[in-house]
Amino acid sequence: MLSLEEYTTHSERETEQLGAKLAESLVRGDVLALSGELGAGKTALTRGLAAALGFTGNVSSPTFTLVNEYIGGRVPLFHFDLYRLEDSDAVLDIGWDDYLERGGVCVVEWSERASDLFPEGTIYVDIRLGKLGEDRIVRVRC
Repeated sequence: MLSLEEYTTHSERETEQLGAKLAESLVRGDVLALSGELGAGKTALTRGLAAALGFTGNVSSPTFTLVNEYIGGRVPLFHFDLYRLEDSDAVLDIGWDDYLERGGVCVVEWSERASDLFPEGTIYVDIRLGKLGEDRIVRVRC
């Protein structure tokens, strides 16, 4: 059954808290496909996910490294940023299948660049700028 939830956050901290809330139900093997314009809050949401999964270090966008691994929590988190990649073949080249097999949670920023690679059950999260300053409209589709 398709489920759609919409949230409004009013600060970066609230976006992180929403990520923490989403993390409560995540299990090994889950994939979150994030979309939204530059600066929308994809990395802030991921910081909340990582913290709630038990990772205590710094969480930053893997724009230049393509993937960051956050190990040490209850579930490993693999944080991808596909902004600089052209297509699904480039994602496969960086080891996408290997990350899926490792059994962590995969969070993918700029997911629209490789949407054909996502398994059934992927959680889609779209983050858009709201009308006021730091407001964000977050739509979660399962």
